[in-house]
Amino acid sequence: MRALICEEPGRLAIISRPPPVRAPNEVLVRIRRVGICGTDFHIFKGQHPFLEYPRVMGHELSGTVEEAPVGSRLQVGEAVYIVPYLSCGQCHACRKGLNNACSNIKVLGVHCDGGMTEYLSVPENNVVSTGAISLDDAAMIEFLAIGAHGVKRGGVSASDRVLVVGSGPIGMSAIIFAKARGANVTVMDVREDRLGFTVDALGADTALVASNDVQAQAQALTGGDFFDVVIDATGNAAAMQRGFGFLAHGGRYVLLSVVRDDITFSDPEFHKREATLFASRNAQVDDFAEVVRQIEAGKVPTRALNTHTGKLDDGVSLFADWIRPEAGVIKAILEV
Repeated sequence: MRALICEEPGRLAIISRPPPVRAPNEVLVRIRRVGICGTDFHIFKGQHPFLEYPRVMGHELSGTVEEAPVGSRLQVGEAVYIVPYLSCGQCHACRKGLNNACSNIKVLGVHCDGGMTEYLSVPENNVVSTGAISLDDAAMIEFLAIGAHGVKRGGVSASDRVLVVGSGPIGMSAIIFAKARGANVTVMDVREDRLGFTVDALGADTALVASNDVQAQAQALTGGDFFDVVIDATGNAAAMQRGFGFLAHGGRYVLLSVVRDDITFSDPEFHKREATLFASRNAQVDDFAEVVRQIEAGKVPTRALNTHTGKLDDGVSLFADWIRPEAGVIKAILEV
């Protein structure tokens, strides 16, 4: 079978390798669509801290069942998406049902080879029927689930004013699911083109350009109160630290971003607000289900999000093009 492999930073190749042999508790999936994530671009650029090369990338996956265990709930030929977090099921977090925070987690395409290939064999519990959702839309479920999980972590409700900082795909997913809960959503970024998209296509209520006086603008916008929930999706340590300054009293701060740096904040200001800080890691099964519900309800503009498509065989050249900011990629999908 063919696979697109990152041999080392900056070098991709199409290779041939034997197809996987399905274990008794696994489902063999014929991969059909692979969403390209910021993580994949980081791997390509050599910026991922938890990765060894060579690596077959790809964790935003949809396909069809090729083989399934006897008595499986899945049928051969059935369209499915893959939950790419392989948890151990035994650690403290897993015993509490927090499989997304498994201490021994392996993420497809990061800690082990992923889905930029023709076939992938994964545990049956990680394979879910797409129902009526298209394969293209199903390949976007995972990144949308990241935002859905962060919004859930922040306890967002219709009475909240929410600030999403960062309007990349993960920030966009947070916007979508905060709006689905009825919140008033403001988005902040340095890119005015992305801000315009979040208002026009995603229904964000207000956009703020991240300028030197943006804190004063945010204060004026909220009548001096700032925001009930701040969600950071920048992947930038300075921006993450600055985000504490946008919290209302009693506010909640959700870090969708993760960086290798230390994050510091003013303890007196944090206590004065009796603020709450949340990490948000990966997503849980109910987050994936929430994404499916919202797609089926027409609340997720998947066609607008999927800006670029191409073939797996052209992946080497497509990566070099799509990684450029001027390419305007929001979500690119490879067809296998």
